[in-house]
Amino acid sequence: MKISAILMVIITSVMLLLVTILAVMNFSFSWVFYLTCIGQLMIIIMVYKVLKDKYTTDKTFKDFYEDHPIPKDQ
Repeated sequence: MKISAILMVIITSVMLLLVTILAVMNFSFSWVFYLTCIGQLMIIIMVYKVLKDKYTTDKTFKDFYEDHPIPKDQ
């Protein structure tokens, strides 16, 4: 199964949030340590997938933000 770049970002974020929660709840050090190592590997894979993703857009910096467009008369 091929995982998309955005799904990989979501999975990695949830994984590292889980590590934080487990560390605060005083789980066993070995669990937190191994999940942290796996999370760091997931970050490397995530960055690679995002950079190699074949995403294209026709937007430019002149388009500014879609939720706050610049008026055309300026």
